[in-house]
Amino acid sequence: MVSMLSILPNATTQPDGVSVPGIVISLGIGVAVWLVATFVISRITKRVAAGSNFFKKPTFRWAAPAFRALDHERRVQRAETIGSLLNSIVGVLVVVITGMYVLQNLDINIAPLLTSVGILGVAIGFGAQQLIRDFLAGIFITIEDQYGIGDVIETSEVVGVVESMGLRITRVRSDDGAIWYLRNGEILRVGNRSQGRYVPLHESDDGTTDQGSAHVETKKTDQKAGE
Repeated sequence: MVSMLSILPNATTQPDGVSVPGIVISLGIGVAVWLVATFVISRITKRVAAGSNFFKKPTFRWAAPAFRALDHERRVQRAETIGSLLNSIVGVLVVVITGMYVLQNLDINIAPLLTSVGILGVAIGFGAQQLIRDFLAGIFITIEDQYGIGDVIETSEVVGVVESMGLRITRVRSDDGAIWYLRNGEILRVGNRSQGRYVPLHESDDGTTDQGSAHVETKKTDQKAGE
């Protein structure tokens, strides 16, 4: 008599090629990497937002006035933007790489999937060239600190005060009160009337600073955005 258990599927039997331990390990490593990266990025952004003591060293004391010119709100806004960007990049990379390892442990051939994703990426990139250009320009504007909230800037379209900044759009209020929304990728040249030029502070032998040799002169600086 054939046992009924012999014809019932064994719940503990795994399909050929499937590695449950490999899946668990891949997911565990992915989560661990994401948590560590998020923690490191958070620490860096908080340090940038709070300021750094690097420019207080005697060797770099001449740069302290320029560093102090970045007020707290501006540093916080810049740090949050960079932190959000880094978190998004790390999150996408971790999900993609972890997903590939999980699929491999499920004995799924990922070569056709990678080919399809590559073709889809090329199509999306071709159709969203302007959007990608705006985002890249916004990233460089933020990292290079070309202008920030509260700065008076001049572009080919408008002269006004920066009210908000994003990776795609910069919002500017002109002298007549109108709100302008400028796509970052279309800002080819920008003049910043708020940034100042600072000269080194010469320190005498007795440790005092020669104030007569230092001056601050506000000037208009032309910078290229998105380079």
